[in-house]
Amino acid sequence: ETGARSEDDLTHKLADIVRTNERLREHINQGAPNIIVEDLWELLQYHITTYFDNEAPGIPPAKQRYGRPLRTLAQRLKGKEGRFRGNLSGKRVDFSARSVISPDPYIGINEVGVPEYVAKILTVPETVTKWNIEEMRRYVINGPYKWPGANYVISPDGGKIDLRYVKDRKALAETITPGWVVERHLIDGDIVLFNRQPSLHRMSIMAHKVKVLPGKTFRLHLAVCPPYNADFDGDEMNLHVPQSVEARAEAKLLLLVQEHILSPRYGGPIIGGIQDYISGAYILTSKGTLLTKEDVIDLLAAARYVGPLPEPAIISPKKYWTGKQLVSLFLPKDFNYRGPSNISTGLLKCDDDECFWDSYIIIKNGALLEGVIDKKAIGSQQPESMFHHLVREYGNSFGAYFIDNVFRMFIRVLERRGFTMTYDDVVIPKQAEEEINSVMVKAYEEAKRLIELKEKGALEPVPGRSIEETLEIRLMDEVLRKAREEAGEIAVKYLDPFNHAFIMARTGARGSSLNLTQMAACVGQQSIRGERIHRGYSDRPLAHSKPGDRSPPARGFV
Repeated sequence: ETGARSEDDLTHKLADIVRTNERLREHINQGAPNIIVEDLWELLQYHITTYFDNEAPGIPPAKQRYGRPLRTLAQRLKGKEGRFRGNLSGKRVDFSARSVISPDPYIGINEVGVPEYVAKILTVPETVTKWNIEEMRRYVINGPYKWPGANYVISPDGGKIDLRYVKDRKALAETITPGWVVERHLIDGDIVLFNRQPSLHRMSIMAHKVKVLPGKTFRLHLAVCPPYNADFDGDEMNLHVPQSVEARAEAKLLLLVQEHILSPRYGGPIIGGIQDYISGAYILTSKGTLLTKEDVIDLLAAARYVGPLPEPAIISPKKYWTGKQLVSLFLPKDFNYRGPSNISTGLLKCDDDECFWDSYIIIKNGALLEGVIDKKAIGSQQPESMFHHLVREYGNSFGAYFIDNVFRMFIRVLERRGFTMTYDDVVIPKQAEEEINSVMVKAYEEAKRLIELKEKGALEPVPGRSIEETLEIRLMDEVLRKAREEAGEIAVKYLDPFNHAFIMARTGARGSSLNLTQMAACVGQQSIRGERIHRGYSDRPLAHSKPGDRSPPARGFV
């Protein structure tokens, strides 16, 4: 616009090389002194070096008149914005979409919910045949603004017609014959690729079947979160539409989600139960869960079960079914499995058939006889679990069927029952508080005794450690950690084992007994690099501590 000319950086550099080369030849021909020839020779060498790499070590970079370093060959190739990473490995592409993801427990693991807005922009080229011509004509009549429609039609001679500018789409639809190509909207069942960055392993990009839904976000089944490492706090994901029959076939056979249930890293299922699925499974299969006929029908309808109801487990005074019976309906009749549940720890530990706590799973001929279903049975990233055995013995498609149907039933259990965590879940009675206080008093007294021993020089050092280090090690390991553990045991003893926070921790759905301990009893010693807090102001870590105070509260015991 301004009429100014500007050349590429490489052009400038080549001009410098040619100019210096000409001067060098002239001076050699004229018999110039050696010192001038050597200077020109070195200058030519400098221009050639910076032409290839303008960041060579020990050589000042070549610059434009206004001081910008030239972008020469090496700079164009290397780095994040270079040719390899910026343009070859990663590039902008057509037929792709990006949006925020949100959860949907009602679609299948092989499906992805696509907003209608996106489905009307992304297209699939479909060749018109005598079998699909009526369907293709309907898409053309609907046009680009009504889903499912079409955006373009391509005639056999290669002419492309944009349907936004066609006034009489009915007339155009009538002219379409086999051999034309209709670029139709995405519809339910289309194969697309779904990806979350960073793409760290092969399961970061998988094939899904489209399910067009209202809204503006991509919908994802929660069991597919672990392979993508996705959550719903604002994560965005990319969707790509394969444009040929061959690409769609490859995606379906090689990349479909169900083909990646088992991780190549450790052989176990990377797609499986998380959080609410595990809590729902535990509640449904617990000994105390009895269901009326109405409950059973509602849960089985959520799981899309088709078949006869089992005989009730209790007949009199009223008919009741157990949750174990419902899960058994979805297990193959020749399936057998034995193994501990996640709750099989501490006092509830069982490793044989006769388990009072129902923490050892026994499945015989497709019937769940004993044990509760929790993280160890259906959880994601749990090798040798019940779900792992099901996938290994009956195939990936059965694994997808099991997740799609049974997991929906687990969610329905929570929808009907309610599953929230309240402040009351971690409130302990007065008696428990008194027991915890007595543990703390003993711990503080023991800490005081060790500090006094150290000050008197009577503390026996640990081999290889100084007296100061010995005091810190003994306070951390023998006194404060033990105090927190004892307080935790007291708190857990008084917590209702069926409160929701406790259920989540025991079953492996979310959190741990340590989290419960810290909420109900005491947080414990805060450490930095495995040591008590000792830095801060002069000789005291916090402003409200006394100088030289080594007691637990002054050094980060909460």
